[in-house]
Amino acid sequence: MAKVGFIGLGVMGYPMAGHLAAVGHDVTAFNRTASKADAWAKEHGGNAASTPAEAAKDADFVFCCVGNDDDLRSVTLGDNGAFQAIKKGAILIDNTTASANIARELGNEAAKAGFGFLDAPVSGGQAGAENGQLTVMCGGDQTTFDAAKPVIEAFARMVGLMGDTGAGQMTKMLNQICIAGLMQGLAEAIHLGKAAGLDIEKVVDVISKGAAGSWQMENRHKTMDAGEYNHGFAVDWMRKDLAICLEEAKEQGVSLPVTALVDQFYADVQRMGGNRWDTSSLLARLEK
Repeated sequence: MAKVGFIGLGVMGYPMAGHLAAVGHDVTAFNRTASKADAWAKEHGGNAASTPAEAAKDADFVFCCVGNDDDLRSVTLGDNGAFQAIKKGAILIDNTTASANIARELGNEAAKAGFGFLDAPVSGGQAGAENGQLTVMCGGDQTTFDAAKPVIEAFARMVGLMGDTGAGQMTKMLNQICIAGLMQGLAEAIHLGKAAGLDIEKVVDVISKGAAGSWQMENRHKTMDAGEYNHGFAVDWMRKDLAICLEEAKEQGVSLPVTALVDQFYADVQRMGGNRWDTSSLLARLEK
């Protein structure tokens, strides 16, 4: 078992850190709202830190799971950031969905300081985090990945090395692009089916067994049919992720027309007050 620091106890980080503690790692957690770190420590038998540096001090592995590039830069490179205290030979695993550019920036800084780095964004949502069934897509070198994989597996069902530093974040971008397009297609299909008077449950029971089947169809059609969206991955978060995808596409000289269109559809949902609705709320936009 290892000494582990965990930075960021949001809807994903809180249960992820919990799984690390549950398998026996000695976990010290930091959160900007200190009371949340205290509550986590009480619930999971770990320790609460007052700064990211304190969480990282003496740790063999340090995990980060925060909001965006700016948050990540603050808790790593900022005053009392984790990079101020990580020991040589340790490994920082960043589970934030962020840009590939900051992954490369942090990877370079880690190499200079003598510790390992993986960009390791996750997919599976809050339910996946709570159930320890996340998919983790990593960027970094093979040796660092091999050392970190057994620890990451405490909260994951799949952990893969996708390439050099930044490849994990690039893979997460592709993941979000696929979800956005699939979700819009599912919303349009259910919208048409309801207008035609079809039983959506019966329809999905059939078409989900064929080429149209997807995780989104299996797990979101019932709540979409019922108009229930107060759960799951929030529209605000998806727009943040799609902005990263579109910016990367611009840098690469690549066109993402469907992604750009669905991003604007999510902007419509935000204007409807659905900032914290699940991404399946694209159907609500069609039904308004």
